[in-house]
Amino acid sequence: MNFNQNLNTITSRSIWNRITVFLLFFFFALNSNAQILEPVKWTSKIEKKGNNALLIFDAVIEKDWHMYSQFTPDGGPLALEITFKNQKGNYELVGKAKEGKTRTAFNDVFGVDETFFEGKAHIEQEIKIINPNLKTVDVDFDFQVCKEVCINSSKKFSISVPSTFKMDEVPALTEAKLDETKVTGLAIDTIKKEAAAQPKTETAQTAKEEIPASAPARSLWSIFFIAFISGFAALLTPCVFPMIPMTVSFFTKQSKSRAKGIRNAIFYGLSIIAIYVILGLIVTKIFGADALNALSTDVWFNLIFFVILVVFATSFLGAFEIMLPNSWANKADQQADKGGIVGILFMALALAIVSFSCTGPIVGTLLVDAASNGGIAPIVGMLGFSSALALPFMLFAMFPGWLNSLPKSGGWLNTVKVVLGFLELAFAFKFLSNADLVLQLHFLEREVFIAIWIAIFGALTLYLFGKITLPHDSPTHHISVGRLYLGLLTLVFTMYLIPGLWGAPLKLISAFPPPPTYSESPFGVGGSGNGVSSEVGKGMPEGAELGPHGIMVFHDYEDGLAYAKAINKPIMLDFTGYACVNCRKMENNVWSEPTILPILKNDVVLISLYVDDKRELPKEEQFTTEAGDKIITAGDKWTDFMISKYKTNTQPLYVITDLEGNNLNASKPTISYVSADEYLKWLKEGISNFK
Repeated sequence: MNFNQNLNTITSRSIWNRITVFLLFFFFALNSNAQILEPVKWTSKIEKKGNNALLIFDAVIEKDWHMYSQFTPDGGPLALEITFKNQKGNYELVGKAKEGKTRTAFNDVFGVDETFFEGKAHIEQEIKIINPNLKTVDVDFDFQVCKEVCINSSKKFSISVPSTFKMDEVPALTEAKLDETKVTGLAIDTIKKEAAAQPKTETAQTAKEEIPASAPARSLWSIFFIAFISGFAALLTPCVFPMIPMTVSFFTKQSKSRAKGIRNAIFYGLSIIAIYVILGLIVTKIFGADALNALSTDVWFNLIFFVILVVFATSFLGAFEIMLPNSWANKADQQADKGGIVGILFMALALAIVSFSCTGPIVGTLLVDAASNGGIAPIVGMLGFSSALALPFMLFAMFPGWLNSLPKSGGWLNTVKVVLGFLELAFAFKFLSNADLVLQLHFLEREVFIAIWIAIFGALTLYLFGKITLPHDSPTHHISVGRLYLGLLTLVFTMYLIPGLWGAPLKLISAFPPPPTYSESPFGVGGSGNGVSSEVGKGMPEGAELGPHGIMVFHDYEDGLAYAKAINKPIMLDFTGYACVNCRKMENNVWSEPTILPILKNDVVLISLYVDDKRELPKEEQFTTEAGDKIITAGDKWTDFMISKYKTNTQPLYVITDLEGNNLNASKPTISYVSADEYLKWLKEGISNFK
């Protein structure tokens, strides 16, 4: 009896031990893949839309994560890229992909307005099928999703086109094939299984509202406000300002009653608004709302408008006048002489034509800027500009006594025009910078851009102080107090720009120059904001360069490993990204700490591996992983290394290893976006364990 009881006890313990071991193994295996994050879940479908097809992509984004839009500007986080793999000979794109609700916010790290999705994403692309035998539409999405860390991911869609999908039949809806999720560089089996378990997309109604285009880089209210201020600036030019008393006097004297004069002046003002708003409508109609937005990152678009703005600026500075044909003004005047409502309308048109030499460059600049925002921005811009232009005519007609308070016309009007010319010239270089950024030519890097602005605003300061005169300036023996104050303000702004040559952030103009990473050196002209001389970078080992805060950094693992072995120091791996916001925050706020920076400079060998590096590897270094993923770029290689070795796909990721690649931090092998105190503690622990 005792023997049987002991046997049962032993057997029971053995079973529980096995269960315990199994559970521990299960949870260990589960935990090994727990850091492979997939915060965005995608579905896709195809619908009939008239004689075309409509591709619809929907994503559910986990709480607190956000995914960047395709309209996020250059110099910031990675924008969504949509590639239609089998387009040639099979189908044509109708316009640009449209996006559902997005949010735009300023990113103080990159100095740009970033546009992103939160909670969910909805994207539509209309296509025209030209191959009746088309079986599938293959689309690749490359995107970045961020929270405290960032993930560069991609999604492959293979959307079936039904055999019954003909242009003369009832609209049909088909579910997309289950497509393969690819986390850049390495496909994870667990993610594939999870994708296979996702619920099928339900059939939706074919009658669907057209979704609005993506949120522009700036709000429509800000565009309206800038245009409104520009309209007031145009009022102070020599072509418009003298017209105010003459036009108002005409309405008040020629009208049979004061009330009628006021009504005519109001209609005159509304006619001015209508003329410019129609111009905005024409621009939007010709180019299309989405096409304007797409053009904003086009190289030729930016180069052409750089030239246009330089021409406008040169005209304002007095080299020549930009005028419409005199016959246009004469015909408008003849119609205005007929009187009545039609006559007033043509008076407004005559003003627009006659004042074009002054208002044309301003209107052109506003349309260029609005075009880069897309949507109805050109219309909103023209509404703001024309409202400011028309408002004085209406107000002075209502209150004629105010005319006596207007300053007399004189040389100050040309001064306003010249100041606008300098501003146009400075603004023009933003478009040249955009083209340079897209092509990555590094001709107009941050220091060069800032130097050009220093020269422009320095020349403007000298002009306002009367040290420079231009062709249309009146001779003067003194400057006004107002001009003196404006000159002092411009001088202060010019002096504010100068430290930017040495790496100062220049937050007031952060949206204009290239980002700090797009510069001749990490330290600006002649040094750095961290007190590191450019001489430090000389004589460094092969493959090394000076990184943030003067830290020597390698960008190739083998180069860094060889150097670490030569000097017998531990390695700190930094998995990062060019467009990783939190990576820059860690570098700016944590690495710069006085207790941390000396350690990174002296006690470890830093190897920064960029997972979004799009440079292609040499053919002999390209390969295919066991999971079937092609490693083509340097970013693919480092992402594959990060996921296969450390079981995560997030950045920033920091690891301290010995010379054999073994982790040196037992309690926390890897670390990410943390406080300076936690980072310092982790750093010291890893270095102390190095043998």
